[in-house]
Amino acid sequence: MPRSLLLLVSLLAATGVRAQAVLRGAVAGPEGALPFAAVRAGEIGTAADGEGRFLLGPLPSGPVRLRIEALGHQASERVIHVNSLDTLDLGVVLLEASATALDEVVVTGTLAPVSRDASPVPVEVISPTLFRKNPGPALLDAVGMVNGVRPQLNCSVCNTGDIHINGMEGPYTLVLIDGMPIVSGLSTVYGLSGIPTSLIERVEVVKGPGSALYGSEALGGIINVITKDPVIAPRLSVDLMSTTWLEHNADVGFAFGKGKLRSLTGINGFLYNDPRDNNGDGFTDMTLQERISFFQKLVLQRPKGRMAGLAVRLVGEDRWGGQMDWTPAFAGGDSLYGETIATRRWELIGQYQLPLREQVTLQVSANGHHQDSWYGTTPYDAVQRVLFAQLVWRRRFHHRHDVLAGLAYRDTYYDDNTPATAVGEPPTSRNQAERRPLPGVLVQDEWLVSPRSVVLLGYRLDHDRDHGLVHSPRAAYKLAPSGRFTLRAHGGTGYRVVNLFTEEHAALTGARRVVIEEDLRPERSWNATLNAVRKWPAEKRFIGLDASLFLTRFSNRILPDYDTDPDVILYRNLDGHGIAQGGSLNADVRIGKGFRAHAGATWMDVYTVQDRMREDQYFAPEWQGTFAMSQDLPCRITVDLTGQWYGPMRLPVQPNDFRPAYSPWYMLLNVQVKHRFAERFEVYGGVKNILDFVPVDPLMRPFDPFDRTVDDPVTNPHGHTFDASYMYAPMQGARGYLGVRMTLE
Repeated sequence: MPRSLLLLVSLLAATGVRAQAVLRGAVAGPEGALPFAAVRAGEIGTAADGEGRFLLGPLPSGPVRLRIEALGHQASERVIHVNSLDTLDLGVVLLEASATALDEVVVTGTLAPVSRDASPVPVEVISPTLFRKNPGPALLDAVGMVNGVRPQLNCSVCNTGDIHINGMEGPYTLVLIDGMPIVSGLSTVYGLSGIPTSLIERVEVVKGPGSALYGSEALGGIINVITKDPVIAPRLSVDLMSTTWLEHNADVGFAFGKGKLRSLTGINGFLYNDPRDNNGDGFTDMTLQERISFFQKLVLQRPKGRMAGLAVRLVGEDRWGGQMDWTPAFAGGDSLYGETIATRRWELIGQYQLPLREQVTLQVSANGHHQDSWYGTTPYDAVQRVLFAQLVWRRRFHHRHDVLAGLAYRDTYYDDNTPATAVGEPPTSRNQAERRPLPGVLVQDEWLVSPRSVVLLGYRLDHDRDHGLVHSPRAAYKLAPSGRFTLRAHGGTGYRVVNLFTEEHAALTGARRVVIEEDLRPERSWNATLNAVRKWPAEKRFIGLDASLFLTRFSNRILPDYDTDPDVILYRNLDGHGIAQGGSLNADVRIGKGFRAHAGATWMDVYTVQDRMREDQYFAPEWQGTFAMSQDLPCRITVDLTGQWYGPMRLPVQPNDFRPAYSPWYMLLNVQVKHRFAERFEVYGGVKNILDFVPVDPLMRPFDPFDRTVDDPVTNPHGHTFDASYMYAPMQGARGYLGVRMTLE
């Protein structure tokens, strides 16, 4: 070959080598990041990592057809022109949800990211899209849109709340943030109201025990709050809302960073400082609140898609409720009644995948919760700190067995100013904080028996200092003969170790002693669930049904006995048991591109049996349901109609109470109109509780909150006492709201 021709070929080859580029970006849908999305450019392809990020190349120069696909979403296809040696950053590629194959990636059921259809454990998913149909300032309000899940306000004065799943009380629900147990124990009462919805990418709900994976407190169900990924979060997001009750909520978030380190910052502020007494009982209808929450999340992009992240959240809240003339100057006094709570809370969440050939991940969380409060003349000062660490190993064997094993450790510290943490006999008793370590091991095998069936077997062993070894097995089976029908069967156990502290201690006097009559056994639950999903997809419509039957049996319930001896708190296991059984049905309908509807109903029978006597569970309605309907109109206008309805539920009444022992049927109906001026700016407004439903007589004897005349046989012949627990629905009637949202990608 002539030297000149050889030089020309060499130059062309060198030019071809240099004209190589790399594509970088992230894939997201309406619900957030889309892990493991398929990315293909010409003949070269790859898969996104667990956070939806991808890196594809090298690519030759010139036009290349790029196609991105993710299960349950419409594929994105376009032509890009490659003419640079540098990395081409595509940013975030958004995929629309597909009405013909609705599916979400979930992690709560198995601790591994899988599609919702592929999960052998039934998991319900709610996204910020649903939250925005009826916007609220906190998670406690938003989860009420999930069928079978009910936010419960436990006090009409201080508005403490928890979350009930299938009628079971709040302590039986484990709340996680990014898979870490953050909200539990003392913080369950106020921690849920401090989680702003602006930070949430999605919420996963598992009904039924989950102790085989998550240990103590997962007796009735699990709620896992997944926060946004800094890589695909908007560069700037602002959401401002006010109501006619003069409630003001502000959410501001911004993401920044280049290269390997990305950051997401979220700031939430909520203010309500306008006392109202619409029912005329002399008390505030809603607790006054001032809350500020700060969230910071860092994600480090590492080689081979290994995970590394750290998140911090700080919450400060001051709230009070009581008689209308009450001010903080009256705290602790007996001239005007009020309840005031100051909460200071911090949380730390981190995960790091070790640089090993095997997939080994270290997960750590820690939180501290300090509550300084007055309930009338009774002070309650408590501190709780929880440290959790988990080392998880995962490996797939022979393409059929996805095995997961782990070591876990949880340490809980609790201290307060009540007899719950006192040792010795008065007057020489002294305070002793409680510390409870809880180490454990877990193993799980997800066995792909055939392309249509999966078997899941799991087991966890924990050690508690009082109970010894606690066993938690579970099993699940999924059969999917077609992509349109899925049948799941799931059975498992849950447990909760004994914690001799509760919010009820705030009502005690210093003269009470804590007496444990026996060696307490951990509370246990056994659950069986049968779930069936059927889909009818088509080009311009989609119909889906999701039906479940459930049965949960609770045993060894531990409740404080205040009545046997006025100077003693007795703790013992109840001889009876509890039952929570029922069924639920969810329906999804999409017609064309403009109409979407989701509705669900749950029937449940929740009760306890003690000494062969059946007793209905408090605040557990026999029927409840939710619905959400949306219609797109011309000019970028959307109308949303949402609501929750509840059947009669048993309420705590006093002897010879004039109030009914069961609540009436009622509905909370909301309407919203949203107008999008541009892709990144929208205005929304509506009316909450348009039927103006509020409970009647939520307070017993509000005119005598200190029980000064409780023994007067003339004015109080039945011996009724002041009580604020008759609370089954919010005290806010119809109210309007207006808000704006802005995002900058």
